[in-house]
Amino acid sequence: MNIGIFTDSYFPQVSGVATSIKTLKDDLERKGHQVYIFTTTDPHVPDDAVEPNLFRFTSVPFVSFTDRRIAVRGLFHAYAVAKELNLDIVHTQTEFSMGYIGKFVAKQLKIPTIHTYHTMYEDYLHYVLNGHLLKPYHVKQFTRAFLYHVSGVIAPSERVYDTLRRYGVKTQIKIIPTGVDLTQFAEQKDPHLREKLGLADVPVLISLSRVAYEKRIDKVISAMPAILAQIPNAVLLIVGDGPAREDLETQASELGIADHVQFTGEINHDDVGDYYRVGDVFVSASDSESQGLTYIEAMAADRKVVALSGDYTDHLLDDPALGTTFSTEAEMVHQVVNYLRHPNAYDDPKPRAEKLAAISADRFGDRVLDFYRDVISHYSPNEADESAPWTDESTSKRTMKG
Repeated sequence: MNIGIFTDSYFPQVSGVATSIKTLKDDLERKGHQVYIFTTTDPHVPDDAVEPNLFRFTSVPFVSFTDRRIAVRGLFHAYAVAKELNLDIVHTQTEFSMGYIGKFVAKQLKIPTIHTYHTMYEDYLHYVLNGHLLKPYHVKQFTRAFLYHVSGVIAPSERVYDTLRRYGVKTQIKIIPTGVDLTQFAEQKDPHLREKLGLADVPVLISLSRVAYEKRIDKVISAMPAILAQIPNAVLLIVGDGPAREDLETQASELGIADHVQFTGEINHDDVGDYYRVGDVFVSASDSESQGLTYIEAMAADRKVVALSGDYTDHLLDDPALGTTFSTEAEMVHQVVNYLRHPNAYDDPKPRAEKLAAISADRFGDRVLDFYRDVISHYSPNEADESAPWTDESTSKRTMKG
């Protein structure tokens, strides 16, 4: 199968979306398929760089979100490239520029479009004029408009599925959690990394993500004084970079715990597994995850997870051998301290093995391929024109949840 993935976010940009796409691409190629990435230019990639099966289109930074890019040209060039590649399906992974280019290409080639809805935009409205311009209603209308005339939608979690149905999206939706390339976590590449970071003899809490305000890393830093009252030599290692870093550094300094909060900055994606292993427990207070890929990666690296309670995390962390969830700062502190004081008390390997089998990259790729084949087999170039996008009567021929 020849598969075209259209995305505004791809390596070397660091994000859950980029990781998800790379995981899918690698697995599909292992299974013998041709995967072509259509994405934006990146200031960290030279214009003359040779990237096999990857096509970059002129872009500019996104307003108020400058480490993300928006393509500003390339519509017909993308169509010409895709036509020459003889694509069988278009898989869009953004609702912005490259997403619309992907939909245009699919329409011209008369092939179906699948879309993965990664981002819960209601959690990101503060990036645009501090939340004064766009409201949840606009997200609903924008989402329905984009998903009109696509043949199917992948929701990475039950939360995304429920949100799209609440928005009134009638297109068939299949829940397919993003997989994890378990080979990346199979062995430690740098067994001395903890020592190199100066953390050899101290308990380590780890946060690994884009260092952005919606990740609520400030909540973890706020809990550190209470954790330190019980584990005086504990250190919070914040892995990653982003717009909130300066404010978080200031917060740690004002709390008098700067010596116990360490920032690594951006790291190489290939080193992610080693950084998870530096920590004794992974901690997150984020409430904006469509699917917490970092939770799964921490689990793959055999680290316990302490995360904010929610429908997704409560279902994922359903055994103390995997991790726990919290609703208050006091609960977070108690659970982190409990894992640090009793590191071997919850070491039953069975729950982790079962969970990892369910979210492996191999299974992820198989489920996406099954959806591709199902959509292709039922695709009709004319069926999407049967109704208008804004009416309740606008329905697809089938609705699938599974």
